[in-house]
Amino acid sequence: MTKFSDLELDPRVLKAVEEAGYETPTPIQAEAIPHALQGRDVLGIAQTGTGKTASFTLPMITMLSKGRARARMPRSLVLAPTRELAAQVAENFEIYAKHTKLSMALLIGGVSFKDQDRLIDRGVDVLIATPGRLLDHFERGKLMLTGVQIMVVDEADRMLDMGFIPDIERIFKLTPFTRQTLFFSATMAPEITRITQEFLFNPVRVEVARQATTSETIEQAVCVFKASRKDRAAKEKREILRALFKSEGDGLKNGIIFCNRKIDVDIVAKSLKKHGYDAAPIHGDLEQSLRTKTLNDFRDGTLKFLVASDVAARGLDIPNVSHIFNFDVPTHPEDYVHRIGRTGRAGKKGKAITLCQGAEEKYLSMIEDLVKQPIPRMEVPEIPGMKKTETAPVREKPAEQAETKPAKPRRERSKPAKPKAAESKPSEKKPERKPRDKSRGRNNDRRDNGPVVGMGDHVPAFLQRSF
Repeated sequence: MTKFSDLELDPRVLKAVEEAGYETPTPIQAEAIPHALQGRDVLGIAQTGTGKTASFTLPMITMLSKGRARARMPRSLVLAPTRELAAQVAENFEIYAKHTKLSMALLIGGVSFKDQDRLIDRGVDVLIATPGRLLDHFERGKLMLTGVQIMVVDEADRMLDMGFIPDIERIFKLTPFTRQTLFFSATMAPEITRITQEFLFNPVRVEVARQATTSETIEQAVCVFKASRKDRAAKEKREILRALFKSEGDGLKNGIIFCNRKIDVDIVAKSLKKHGYDAAPIHGDLEQSLRTKTLNDFRDGTLKFLVASDVAARGLDIPNVSHIFNFDVPTHPEDYVHRIGRTGRAGKKGKAITLCQGAEEKYLSMIEDLVKQPIPRMEVPEIPGMKKTETAPVREKPAEQAETKPAKPRRERSKPAKPKAAESKPSEKKPERKPRDKSRGRNNDRRDNGPVVGMGDHVPAFLQRSF
């Protein structure tokens, strides 16, 4: 069995890895690190939770240990799709490079430009950034990328989903042609493959497991239900979610609830709080300080439930997450792989439950086609009042009224009413129907051709007075 000591890493890096409690590298680390240390371009594909971050962090620290950074010219660049993932990469770098003198700067949104400019002006060995903030610094003339020796793109397929492909192509053109490039992701879309062919030179493809596969340590289930009424679907869905919490019992230590829309994240978090659950939302519209605090509270165990959008679905290493709940079926099948990958990490057991309504079954079938296996169905937990709602008299009333409604007798009684009225007043003659005057315009056309009510022979007395 391969050990970290067999990978020819810097002794200071090995010491930091040992202090972090790791002895044996994961398959992606064991295969990718030797190629990276040789200076080869690497295209790494592996399941979530397999240690892809250390696969490029450890060799990067080893190769950068020789040399010195210059002002505004970073020696290496790591691109991440979200602020949280970029911050996590920075944390890993601090852990593994603590015995070296390498410097690092984190460029993400929601943080002051002045603080980031101060770090860049000193000169950094490792620059970790999101594409948007990196280009902001470059356009302000505060950064040059001509000294980049190693470039890493983490969660490359997420860059595609978030529309970062034009930014990545632009950043690549700003870096020197002689750079070493490392691509890592759990899935590899055709567009990403095109970019790798354009910007990677003879890359080594490291694929330790078939792409888009789910870990065997994750127990998966789907709860398919039908709402009693369309206007009650959202409320009943939240009731089922709380019922699933109760059915899991003591096994539910903590969990992440994923929603497709940011507004649903806020609604679900507010609903859980209202019913006594310790929950907090996290999505892209929140301030960075609040997002960081919420994520740290969940990692520390002070927060039990994290209601999140897909901003927390990619790459975040949150240890000991027992459950993942997909409140909505993800519209992109790859997102399902990343979402449930937040549990069952590092060989630990986890459980992922997906709520699915009738309209979402098409997305569920796409997910099953991607992962090449059916997802087991589970029984819908009993909800007090839901059964009553399904057979509510509101649905039955229209049918009963249609059977007992005496529509025809009413019409029959109304017909003889007219002749009776005519017999009681024989002096009143029915006005003769005049032929339609075709010369009249549309506005003067009378459908009944009867006399004008209120004028004609009945002229008011005040109009007949002589002056």
